[in-house]
Amino acid sequence: QVQVIESGGGSVQAGGSLRLSCAISGYASAGVCVAWFRQASGEEREREGVATIATSTGTTTYADSVKGRCTVSQNNNKNIVYLQLDSLKPVDTAVYYCAALRRSWGCDIWPAYKNGYWGQGTQVTVSS
Repeated sequence: QVQVIESGGGSVQAGGSLRLSCAISGYASAGVCVAWFRQASGEEREREGVATIATSTGTTTYADSVKGRCTVSQNNNKNIVYLQLDSLKPVDTAVYYCAALRRSWGCDIWPAYKNGYWGQGTQVTVSS
C-alpha cells in the first residue's frame, strides 16, 4: 500500500525559510514523479502546482510563482522528497500537499496527479 506523509510545516515571518518533507512508501523508488501542490484557504481556491521531481533522474520543475525561492530534492534512497522554501511571503500561506505518481516522464503535467497518491497536507503560515 502506497503511503505519502508530509511534515515540516509551521509558522514563519516573511523572509523566513521552511523545509517540508514528503516520505513515500510502497512505491519502488524508480519511475516515480513526485509533486508538491498548495492550496490557500478559501472555498474557490484550487490546488496550485508548486514543484516536481522525477525520482529516477532528479529532474525538477518549478511554478513561476516560486521559481528562485524554492528547491525540490530527494534523499539518496529516493523515498523522501524535500521542498525547501526560502524568502517566504504571506501569499505563500497555504496547505502544502505532496503527491506521488508512477510515471517516469512528464512529471510537470499537473492534472496527471489526480490519479496519484496524496498525503494529508501540512500547513505553512507566513506572517508579515
